[in-house]
Amino acid sequence: MKALYFAWVRERIGLGEEEIAPPTDIATVAELMAWLGRQGENYAAAFANPKSIRAALDHTHVKHDASIRNAREIAFFPPMTGG
Repeated sequence: MKALYFAWVRERIGLGEEEIAPPTDIATVAELMAWLGRQGENYAAAFANPKSIRAALDHTHVKHDASIRNAREIAFFPPMTGG
């Protein structure tokens, strides 16, 4: 699965994108964020407050309880603001 990181999520992790292979017992966006948060200090900083991160699976915005099964791409980004 390709993971894309935007804005301050990207800045904290230090990457714009990467291929990830979470364990098979990771089933939801929330579980994936928790798993990523354990992958190093930079990931822990990025995912320290998961409620402040939005996600999209294959270009569709999803809630944190969404299944990641069969997803080819997940994107993580802060909430958008209008202007």
